[in-house]
Amino acid sequence: MHAAALSAEPDRFLERRHRMVDEQISARGIRNPAVLSAMRSIPRELFVPREGADSAYEDRALPIGLGQTISQPYIVAFMTDALVPAPGHRVLEIGTGSGYQTAVLAMLCGSVITIERIEELSHGARQRTRMLGLSNIEFFVGDGSCGWPERAPYDRIIVTAAAPGIIPSLAQQLAPGGRIIMPIGGENTQQVTLIEVYHARIVERPLLPVRFVKLIGKEGFSE
Repeated sequence: MHAAALSAEPDRFLERRHRMVDEQISARGIRNPAVLSAMRSIPRELFVPREGADSAYEDRALPIGLGQTISQPYIVAFMTDALVPAPGHRVLEIGTGSGYQTAVLAMLCGSVITIERIEELSHGARQRTRMLGLSNIEFFVGDGSCGWPERAPYDRIIVTAAAPGIIPSLAQQLAPGGRIIMPIGGENTQQVTLIEVYHARIVERPLLPVRFVKLIGKEGFSE
């Protein structure tokens, strides 16, 4: 665990957090004990606007401002579980957003490189994860649709915004045996898709219908 300060959290949310994991995540088939433990530990209420803290553990995505959202708890757990993260992994996250998914990954992996195109969101996420004592995260502001080749290769890549299709440059930044998880589809309907590369052959497997905000950038959607 990379978080030294996770115990410094408001007690009034603890029961809600455990109930969220039990009823929204474990009950739907997520069994990875490390994923469940991380989501029981991280105070999700810190990652939503203050006025929305009482809604933090509801079974839905929530607005975080600037046209962005924090994903439904089950979707965070599902995508994290599908990555099969391990303590030694270097992970690339595209779409920092509130930093909640970032924090979950940081508790499970060796290091996280996270990219956000909106500077205000990146700055807020950095502050929150520092408050929690998470020190294995690098934050960058820029067009994440092209990945971040400066830190490649990555054992795992997660994209938390919808792309119109597989992004070849991400596959090129993946280490042998690596995995990419990302929503793929149109503006209104997408599938969380698992992507693996075998001997230069890209294999994709749709897993779950979802609706994410669009991935804006050179290899994503235009504004």
